[in-house]
Amino acid sequence: MKGTVGTVSKGVMRKRSASRSSDQEVMRHLSRSQIFKDYERAFSEATGLPLNIRRHDSWSPARHGKEDHDSFASILARFNKARAACLRAQTDASGESDSTTRTVTWFAGLSESAVPVYVGDHILGFLETGEVMLKNPTKKHFATITRQLRAWGYKTDWKQLERAYFRTCVLSPDRYRAMLRLLSIFAQHLSILSNQLVVRREKDEPANMARSRQFIEKYQAEPLSLGRVAHAANISRHYFCKMFKKATGINFIDYLSRVRVEKSKTLLLNPNSRISEAAFACGFQSMTNFNRAFKRIVGRSPTQFRESLPKLRRS
Repeated sequence: MKGTVGTVSKGVMRKRSASRSSDQEVMRHLSRSQIFKDYERAFSEATGLPLNIRRHDSWSPARHGKEDHDSFASILARFNKARAACLRAQTDASGESDSTTRTVTWFAGLSESAVPVYVGDHILGFLETGEVMLKNPTKKHFATITRQLRAWGYKTDWKQLERAYFRTCVLSPDRYRAMLRLLSIFAQHLSILSNQLVVRREKDEPANMARSRQFIEKYQAEPLSLGRVAHAANISRHYFCKMFKKATGINFIDYLSRVRVEKSKTLLLNPNSRISEAAFACGFQSMTNFNRAFKRIVGRSPTQFRESLPKLRRS
């Protein structure tokens, strides 16, 4: 029994490790993608605020104030306890158990926000912004901040800190919420892109794996068995399973579902087509299987996905 439990535990651990590795690769693609770079630049120029994207299990203490080393947040980040307070706020803002956008304000009066980005039905990472005040800075609040810093043994040029404090970006709560709604729409775009990246890995792979993926793309609307695809790749079923998982990071069944779901999303763009038509045209044999796979991969039902499309187009 112990041996069986141990084998199962190792299998689960390997599966989780493969999932983390896959998520890390997708996040690398997203962070380096031109769409994120363009949006980051436009967002910063329009709002004056930084924008960062990170995995849910990684942290970047000095992620804000990258270019302005004299900003209030950058000066505070030089002191460990102040930086730790900022990190605690970031942690609270991006609690993985909370699937909604969250904003947390730490003792210095700076607010931090995290918008979740999904791959399938789980959180891949967060779009983060912050270093913003939602209330006008005051002499009284600055005095409170300096008392805390002095109690921590903080020594600095207090005049410089005060100047930085009073030139910190201030936004009204309404304007800040509107800005976060824009980030939420962008996060939806990235979530769609993340699933496409899982399906279309940009890496060198053996010719028979490339051949099998082309075969799946071509015949995804038909009933496709593992044996049929392995035969097309001209390798045994057993060897195909091992090679395919290594090349894509996911198993054959999950990959086929993702290809079909991606195709269905394209068909759902047509408002005149029924959801059931899109499902069967992509190779799903029942609406139950289609709805289950779509919700697992996209993170929402086909109906919810279609309802969100006008919002995405208006952006």
